[in-house]
Amino acid sequence: MSAYSIALWSLIAALLTQSIAAVLSVEFYLRKDLPRGVCRTWLALAIVSLLLALQHGYSLELAVRIGLYDMRQALLAGLVGIFFLLGIYRLRRQQA
Repeated sequence: MSAYSIALWSLIAALLTQSIAAVLSVEFYLRKDLPRGVCRTWLALAIVSLLLALQHGYSLELAVRIGLYDMRQALLAGLVGIFFLLGIYRLRRQQA
């Protein structure tokens, strides 16, 4: 597997995990049984997740269209996405 394909798969994983984290955060933001401050926290997490997903999408587009990519940045983005999703999942389980 080449460095380019590893970077692409890592950026795809980052994009997917950030998108899933955003969906989970929005789901908890829309719940009516949580205190107002907690709802705002979930909204902030949803916005951050969506912005990070957008950034990963732009990086993926740059890599696919032009071939410009940074292997270290792509791997870090993939790892950050995975750990962010795990953190959101744990917070979600504690709130439920």
